[in-house]
Amino acid sequence: MKVALVHDYIKEYGGAERVLRVLSELFPEAPIYTAFKVKGSTAEKEFHNRRIIESKLAPLLKTWRLYSPLRFLIPTIWKSFDLSGYDLVITSASWYVTRGFKVGSKTKVICYCHTPPRWLYGYEMSVGFTKYWPVKIYAAIVSHFLRIYDFKTAQTVDQFVANSENVKKRIAKFYRKDSVVIYPPVNVEEIMAKTKNCQKENYFLIVSRLVGAKGLEAAAKAAKKIGFNLKIVGEASGFTEVKDKLIKLSGGNVELLGRVDDDALYQLYGKAKGFIALARDEDFGMTVVEAQAAGTPVIAFNGGGFRESVVDGVTGILINETDEKTIEEAIKRFNQQKWERGALQENALKFSKETFIKKMKAIIAKYA
Repeated sequence: MKVALVHDYIKEYGGAERVLRVLSELFPEAPIYTAFKVKGSTAEKEFHNRRIIESKLAPLLKTWRLYSPLRFLIPTIWKSFDLSGYDLVITSASWYVTRGFKVGSKTKVICYCHTPPRWLYGYEMSVGFTKYWPVKIYAAIVSHFLRIYDFKTAQTVDQFVANSENVKKRIAKFYRKDSVVIYPPVNVEEIMAKTKNCQKENYFLIVSRLVGAKGLEAAAKAAKKIGFNLKIVGEASGFTEVKDKLIKLSGGNVELLGRVDDDALYQLYGKAKGFIALARDEDFGMTVVEAQAAGTPVIAFNGGGFRESVVDGVTGILINETDEKTIEEAIKRFNQQKWERGALQENALKFSKETFIKKMKAIIAKYA
């Protein structure tokens, strides 16, 4: 069976790229087709031993980060790929659509959908690129035609796989297609093993790209006002001013650690007093599961995928707002609660890498 993998682009290394890495482990000979890759980037380093095939427009797209302003070229980018020689194509799709390539009459397409593009359907974006009127008008025109393209190409998919019940509802709403939920792969057992001897320290942790729509500024303001120590792991992404804002807030209570390797990250999870996740409509949110795997309870916004991975009062606290008063009340409740490490890790095991592989193999066996 000839297999190809397709991914938005190879740049930052986040949750979607972790999914791609496991898929590439399942099919180590499968090439990865992508709009472009950035040499020396965190994602490119992770896939340095894989065959990556960029689109013909790659040199233009990665120049001055034009992949965002030139999003009207998305249909041209994917149409340039001829994948008709493959028996199975598995796409890892989020904001860059990642469909519309040529396939053969017998080619099966499975789409692992992290989310239908948030910018096409009115969801809060990590980068506020429409805050200027000329850009807003441009985006409205481009989005109209790309929504048509997005829907049309969605009908060519043989099987959608959603990364959460939250995304499953979006797929049904925008594509009118059913999907199977397979949660993203988390290295639960590895995290459990590497954090079993960690001693708790007096800080809360956030792991996130330094972008908007993640609640980072709200958490930093709360840390400064309430007086708790906050560590943030993550790199800046795209056109964003969030990092600069966090630096201004970072005096005393907030520490920006940048990107760290997995071993260091697991130690930070294990030693943290608690984990904070304040994104208001997260597609799923692998980091809250990683925290639970390390035996660290979570304070998370009561929305999106967090509702599926955090059990209120057992593995964390769900809050309905992200203002300083609400966070302060949540921390008081957090400190009064007795957290059971076993309950946290048992819940995390539902989202393990092994479960992901087992369920993905079943889907692949059915369609290929």
